[in-house]
Amino acid sequence: MSKVCEVTGKKVMFGNNVSFSINKTKRRFDINISKKKFYIPEEDKWVTLNVSSKGIKIINRKGITAALKDARAKGFVK
Repeated sequence: MSKVCEVTGKKVMFGNNVSFSINKTKRRFDINISKKKFYIPEEDKWVTLNVSSKGIKIINRKGITAALKDARAKGFVK
């Protein structure tokens, strides 16, 4: 399972965790990804997506068909 949201395109970020003594250690900033199934009534089928919490908010606000249409236009979903 890749760490990329299929609705928003968010990925894992890498950066430095800087302590008080200015020692830098490499750190991963993971996103909250979960695999969820969504029903598309227009196509009468179920779709499984890797979605972040921000992606779920977008689906709740716009609807699944509009969110998938935008994601396909941006190239996140095939």
